Amino acid sequence: MQIERRDNPQSAPYWQGFEIPWRPGHNLVSVLMVIRENPVTTDGQLVEPVVWEHNCMEEVCGACSMLINGTPRQACSALVDELEQPIRLQPLSKFPVVRDLLVDRSRIFDSLKQVKAWVPLDGPYDIHERAPRISPQQWLNSYAYSRCMSCGCCLEACPQYGEQSAFLGPAALVQVQHKNRHPTGRYSKTERLHVIMGDGGLSDCGNAQVCLSVCPKRIPITTAIGELGRDLSRQLLIDLLGKG
Repeated sequence: MQIERRDNPQSAPYWQGFEIPWRPGHNLVSVLMVIRENPVTTDGQLVEPVVWEHNCMEEVCGACSMLINGTPRQACSALVDELEQPIRLQPLSKFPVVRDLLVDRSRIFDSLKQVKAWVPLDGPYDIHERAPRISPQQWLNSYAYSRCMSCGCCLEACPQYGEQSAFLGPAALVQVQHKNRHPTGRYSKTERLHVIMGDGGLSDCGNAQVCLSVCPKRIPITTAIGELGRDLSRQLLIDLLGKG
């Protein structure tokens, strides 16, 4: 296994090789745990343990995202026996590296704050003292969007997303559509739409659609973006007529 390492955010990256005994059912997180217990490289050098992030081990938290053989995915669900050898691990390139495979994904959550990706419970509207009722069909349509775990894989693959661009990225856009569909979340729909009308919003999407192919939860990202396009056109017309 080859791992791209970096001692701190300012240092240059370098590669180190590790080799461990085969064991059935190994995923990459368990492999990294074995290396942590005995961080000796293939040339016999004792080094600092590899730094990475993980949490749930069930592909629901998004913490262990990294480049695995050049593809963004989750380390916990990547089985060693199914990967091309030798395995190459690198940090996600669209986020600042903290150390080794650990990156700072704060920008994802800043984007969610920017589009107000939550459902407010307090406001001037009537919520009938109980949670609003949602039909089974409405729940089914929204469930796919709710599966996003902010892992960053779609952002890593997106050619429009990065330090050179203000683009919010597909993850934030999906959550705009998800929250706009909610019976209470829809009260902030116009505000969210106005956010993605500006710089870094929906118009910055190049429709490359590679986000769809790397999403671990198979979220219909392009469907959400298409729906948002229609909603934005409608909102622009409303704004135009309202100002007239």
